[in-house]
Amino acid sequence: MEQPLVSLIVPVYNVAPWLERCLDSVAAQSWENLEILLVDDGSTDGSADLCAAWAARDRRFRVLRQANAGVSAARNLGLSHAGGQYLQFVDGDDFLPPDATEALVRTASSTGADLVVGRFWRVAGSRAALQGHIREERVLTRQDYAEEMLKAPANFYYGVLWNKLYRRSLVEAGRLRFDPDVSWCEDFLFNLEYLRRARLIAACARPVYCYVKRPGSLVSTQLTPARTVEMKREVFAAYKNLYQALDLYEEKKLQVYGYLLSAARDGGSISLTRPRRRRRQGKVKETFMSRSQSVHQPQGEVE
Repeated sequence: MEQPLVSLIVPVYNVAPWLERCLDSVAAQSWENLEILLVDDGSTDGSADLCAAWAARDRRFRVLRQANAGVSAARNLGLSHAGGQYLQFVDGDDFLPPDATEALVRTASSTGADLVVGRFWRVAGSRAALQGHIREERVLTRQDYAEEMLKAPANFYYGVLWNKLYRRSLVEAGRLRFDPDVSWCEDFLFNLEYLRRARLIAACARPVYCYVKRPGSLVSTQLTPARTVEMKREVFAAYKNLYQALDLYEEKKLQVYGYLLSAARDGGSISLTRPRRRRRQGKVKETFMSRSQSVHQPQGEVE
């Protein structure tokens, strides 16, 4: 198949120790028709120099710069310069399996889906566990997908950007952007709005991302309790509105309100538990390492 262009947006802010691995994995994608938009959000640790070096060595890389304004503003700047048929997001301290973009695009092409959602590796040092709420290949309507989401509404699988592929035409038609004033679940809010416009959603069984668990996240370091409560209220209102728009709210009201319990327990994201049995954990780790080349392997402890 002809390779449609994918715009891969990487917000970058002071992630120099992890950025080289991230960009190595992006450059090594088996899907080569990429434009890679590195959005430097006012980094002060050498990240900007790493971005410039990659742009000099690979014409697919392009550096955009802004004064520090946060990840939402950085992603918005990337969206304003994107020209691909599809959009993919990567965080600068994470990395991709070699066939991540190809798996996502081929799934979109074969199913006609407007949104593709893949499983992912949760990486902590040299340990890795495979995560993902829908584990088999499936094509779902937005109503079907919304009903699946009710089972684990605060799961990373549904909330984050980086395990998904989006049609840029839908994003632009809906004028979808990230709210710079929201610093918790801004990606989930974007996904909720996008779902209202998506006709079909495809679940990809292959892992398409390596999420690196490390301390010092925005949620754990910058949010006051009062602001956290306020933002959870805002997110729930958007979540409830989706089910009302899909005519599922009255039938699923109790399950919809289950989001509040799930978010309170998990902090608005997945509970990233380790596998229950040691034998299983070792097997997961072995599988991860066998599929990840040296540039994709975790470097040093992260928790």
